[in-house]
Amino acid sequence: SEWDSLRKQARNLENDIDLKLVAFNKVGSGTTNGGGSNQSADTSPLLGESIFESLAVEIEQMLEKLSNINEKMSELPANNSSAIMHTLQRHREILHGYRQEFTKIQANHTTRLEREELLRGNGLTIGSPSSGGLSRRDMYLKESTHLHNSNQLINDQISIAMETKEHLTSQRHNLKRFQTRFHDISNRFPLISSLIQRINIKKRRDSLILGGVIALCTILLLLYAFH
Repeated sequence: SEWDSLRKQARNLENDIDLKLVAFNKVGSGTTNGGGSNQSADTSPLLGESIFESLAVEIEQMLEKLSNINEKMSELPANNSSAIMHTLQRHREILHGYRQEFTKIQANHTTRLEREELLRGNGLTIGSPSSGGLSRRDMYLKESTHLHNSNQLINDQISIAMETKEHLTSQRHNLKRFQTRFHDISNRFPLISSLIQRINIKKRRDSLILGGVIALCTILLLLYAFH
């Protein structure tokens, strides 16, 4: 019947899409089955990008075709039984899952390209003299080492700042203790405090007297000189 034919087409197309998505994921992530192919993908990024775009177009066409087959099956008469409705729902769920996987692979591929573009902006283009012929894996390891060293340097600076803060806090506590002791001593020995105040008053008085004498002598000298 037409139902069986469409269902067979849907199953075959689903199997083909599943295989294509596996290959699509490998190309998008920059990994292949063999070491030689991986090296070729590293040294020929444009070729890998071309294959990725070609697979993307092909998978989009296959997903669209599967969607049309599902629509045709839903439009057939005598499809009101629970078994047929369950089968249609299952095919739709499979199609939805394939679309999500396809979108996820494309997003991961875009993220990887942005990462490589950032590395190229830092002068680490794959195969260039400045990169020393580094592969993608070597570039990522080198970038990871730089990040780790920067993180370690920041941690060292934070440790130094914390030690400085603790040292300043300790000095502040010591000064407060000294100030408290001085206040305690002055409170315990009021005679010493009174004596210190008298000495200070006498020093200020002597300074005023000495200043007055010097001013008077200066005035007398000026008067004598002009007279």
